[in-house]
Order: sequence, then C-alpha cells, then structure tokens
Amino acid sequence: MSKRKKYSKEFKQDAVRLVTEQGYSIAESARNLGLNANMLARWKKESEESEDAFRGNGKLTPEQLEVRQLRSEVKQLRLEREILKKATAFFINESK
Repeated sequence: MSKRKKYSKEFKQDAVRLVTEQGYSIAESARNLGLNANMLARWKKESEESEDAFRGNGKLTPEQLEVRQLRSEVKQLRLEREILKKATAFFINESK
C-alpha cells in the first residue's frame, strides 16, 4: 500500500499559477510536475472558489469555526435552561 503524497500550499499555488498565469494547459502542467491532471484541475477549481484555499487538514474556515462555537453555546444554554426549570419546580414544591 503506497502512502499518499502531501503537497505544500505553496506548491499547489505555484502549480495553479502555471495554468492561470503562464498559459500552460492543465494536462501539460500536470505531466511536467508529475501530478494527475484531475488533481491539478481540482486545485485550480478550489483556488478560484475561495481565497482561503489549501488550508490543510483540520484547519477550519471562519464559517466552520463560528458554527462550531455557536453549537457549543447552544448546548450550554440548553443545559442552563434545564437546570433553571428544575430549580423552579423545586422551589414551587417547597413553597406548597
């Protein structure tokens, strides 16, 4: 089983620049760099779609980070609400 190659962000950006700025075809650039043409095409598409392309493994986009933080906050607020409900029920029963 072969290990998957990892390419640096700079390498990916340079490879994409060969196609976008230098005018080489995707197939020609991929062949010269020893890449699969589909991979280079995917890198090109990714770089066009987002200025935050090639973040790396485990690095979240700002939107993903915000969603994660909001979900955590919602979970905490629901827990606090349940505690307050139980406390209210306890004090109502105590006052009877």
